[in-house]
This record gives sequence, C-alpha cells and structure tokens, in this order.
Amino acid sequence: MSSFLPFLEREKLKSSSIPFKRPFLTYYRFIMILVTCVTILAVDFTAFPRRYAKTETYGTGLMDLGVGSFVAANAIVSRQARSRDLLRTRTVDILKSVSPLLALGFARLIATKGADYQVHVGEYGVHWNFFFTLAAVSLLTSVIRMPVSYCGYLGLGILSVHQFTLRCGLKDYILSPHRSSGLVDLNKEGIFSIFGYWSLYLLSVHLGQHIFFNPGGFLKWIASSSNENSRWLSIAELWLLDGALWLLVVVLDSIVENVSRRTCNMAYVMFVLAQNLEVMAIFASAEAFLSSKLVLVEAVDDNMLLTFLVANVLTGLVNLSMDTIFVLPGLSVVIVVGYMALLVAIVAMFKVYKIRAKFW
Repeated sequence: MSSFLPFLEREKLKSSSIPFKRPFLTYYRFIMILVTCVTILAVDFTAFPRRYAKTETYGTGLMDLGVGSFVAANAIVSRQARSRDLLRTRTVDILKSVSPLLALGFARLIATKGADYQVHVGEYGVHWNFFFTLAAVSLLTSVIRMPVSYCGYLGLGILSVHQFTLRCGLKDYILSPHRSSGLVDLNKEGIFSIFGYWSLYLLSVHLGQHIFFNPGGFLKWIASSSNENSRWLSIAELWLLDGALWLLVVVLDSIVENVSRRTCNMAYVMFVLAQNLEVMAIFASAEAFLSSKLVLVEAVDDNMLLTFLVANVLTGLVNLSMDTIFVLPGLSVVIVVGYMALLVAIVAMFKVYKIRAKFW
C-alpha cells in the first residue's frame, strides 16, 4: 500500500533528537495508530469480525484498546516522561495546549449532530467525545503541577480512589441506561472515565520516564549498551515487567472488577498498560536485528493526533457517501484499502511539506 510513495525508501537509523528514545518506540506508536485508523472505518462494514469491535460493558475487544493506547502512547514520550517538568508551565501555555483539543471536540460534536451521524451514546455520552477526554487529561496534568518523579504515585492514587468510588455505586450510575436532562447525566460515561484515563496517563509517564528515558533506570537501556548479553538481559526484564502486569490484570479482573472500557476501571488501565508494553517488548526484541526503518513511520509518529483526525474525517465521508452495512465483503475490503492508501498519501504530504501539529 505504501510502495508507491517515493520517499518511503529505507534509510539508516539516525540518532534521536530526544535523549534515549529508542526506534522501537516509534514503531510501536506507528502500529498503534495504524491499527486504530484501519478499525474505525472497517468496523462499519459487515466484513469486520464482531469479536474485534468494542464491548458493550465488560470485555477486551481489539477496539477497546484504542483510546487507552492513544493516551498511553502519548504519555510515554511526553514532555513529562522526558523529564521536562511542568512546574514552570505558564497559564497561557496550558490554554494553548488545550484549546486545539477543545476546538476539535466541538467541531466533531457539531459535525456529527449536523450530519445526523450515528453515535453510540453508551461510549462517551450524548455530547462527549474522544477529543474532550484528551483535553481534560491534558488540562488536569497541566494544572496539577508536580515533579515528574511523583507522577506514578499520583496516578496510582487517583486510580485507587476511582476504583473505590466505582465499587461504592458509581459503576451502577455510569452503566445505568437512565439519563436526565443535565449535562453531567447526559455525558456521565465520558466525564467520570476522565479520572481513569488521567491515571493511565500519569502511570504511562512514570513508565516512560523511569524505563525508557532514564539511562540509569530499571532497564539501563536496551540498545545503549554495546554488550550483547546486557542488551538481551534488558529485553528479558522488559518481558518480565509485562508478565507482572498481565498477572495483575488477571487478579483484578477476577477479584476486583471485570475489565471495562466504559468506566475505565483499574483492570482496564492495567490491561492497556500490559498490552501496550507487550507490543513494545516485541519491537524491542526485533530492534536487536533491525538497522533501518521507513520514513513513513516517523511521519506518523510526528503527527499521531493529526493522522487520527484525518482518519476520522475520511471515515465520516465514507459513511455519509454510502450505507456501509449493505456493502458486500469484497467491496468493503477495497474501500478500506483505498481509504488507508489515501490516508498514507496525506500523511506523506505532511512529511514532505514538514507539517507538524503537536496538540498534546
């Protein structure tokens, strides 16, 4: 699909402008957003396996990972994870970082309402959407300023309180189909899940700062050492950490509460962390054998949110131009492949013309 683009020729790995950022992190972020962009359109066709779609209340479908993975992928390489404290962040900088996300959120709301686009209310609520969640997480992280070293502790504390309130009745309120006319009640899923996503962001910052961007940290980093045995020992440690997270997911899912994306509970947050760390471990293992990468990978990594925004616009255009539910499986595959080819071409133009939008 990408072979027709001339600038997609392989090039030798260059040293990252971000200290200790590893190429496998770029591959991980690229794959995460690519799969997300494919599924947001493919799910509208009957050819898409329903087992990969979002679960209604509890469960772990492929698409349940989307929002959580986006939050985690951004947090791991965020300013905080790279030890750039926000203690000195000015109010004007906070507003500048949040305003584009709010604008995108309202634009999506107006577009979906104006075009009478089908929206699953049980996901975020009547008016809420993904961009509002990102804006809220960004705002909370910027306003509640603290040293980076405490992000993990704050995230774990917030997640524990969030899980406690879910057990004390908040879960029943969120999952109840009853809604009044109040804004909070109409958007209860999106509003109350903010705390789960915020804790996920903070824990991911902790993961990124202490593991991926700290040269003397837990892993003493994989490819920074010329010692082959040390490199593979670091990879093994990464897999062990992921195994511990998966064990925690099983325990939480069995004893505390089943994994639920709608409430963004503790089991879901740990599930997202475990799944994303597993993908990173796979690419970290592969990095030991690779010495080159595609320029397109960096293009997507540089513009993750913009890539996702373009994918949403293209998905909306496809849905407005046809009744996807009646499209034959063969034709639906052609449409999805064409959609991805167009998306790749647009992202390629971002790279060619050096367009980079860092909203978050």
